Amino acid sequence: MLHIVTPVGPLQCNCSILGDEKTHECIVVDPGAETDDIQEILSENQLKVTHIVITHAHIDHIGGAMKLRAATGAPILMNEADLEQFSILDMQAKWVGMESPGKVTLDQPLHDQQKIKFGNIEAVSLHTPGHTSGSSCLYIASEKKLIAGDTLFAGSIGRTDLPGGDFDMLMRSLHGTVLSLPDDTVVLPGHGTMTTIGEERESNPFLTDNRYKPRIQS
Repeated sequence: MLHIVTPVGPLQCNCSILGDEKTHECIVVDPGAETDDIQEILSENQLKVTHIVITHAHIDHIGGAMKLRAATGAPILMNEADLEQFSILDMQAKWVGMESPGKVTLDQPLHDQQKIKFGNIEAVSLHTPGHTSGSSCLYIASEKKLIAGDTLFAGSIGRTDLPGGDFDMLMRSLHGTVLSLPDDTVVLPGHGTMTTIGEERESNPFLTDNRYKPRIQS
């Protein structure tokens, strides 16, 4: 599998281009900005976009989705629990100093355990609410890889002080869903460097500190 990561926008969101090297079909995850650069990567690698997947509706992850859809014809998929975020995208843009994307529309809902195929490769959506209500990750079992959005970071977790955030819910998502994956699963967070499930299970203070664990039962 081809996996190209390009950080985009002022917050350097990790946009992933995941492609089947045999069929040249691909998906683009979190095209937050700089869609011209994304299209250049697609052209250089002769890739056809079948789906545009949004892990959650924060502006730095969804800002370029409509432009990419217009350029490729690929549908935008996102968990519908984040649709209410669309009403404050202009406000989000001002918070981070980005241009407003204008009206954003969703083509297809993204459900928990939904399978997304591109070529001969299959990704599965995992609904992991907490950073936002609709936050989702993409798990590619054949590649032992997780596209984590802003649910999990190397040494940290997604913030929960923005609209739609819920710390206890995020803890449940992490312990109940994310940490159920194999330790050798490579994790690409929404920002920053890659890590593994095993590394985070052993050293991430939010996952090892007993002060947080009782909240999972609340």
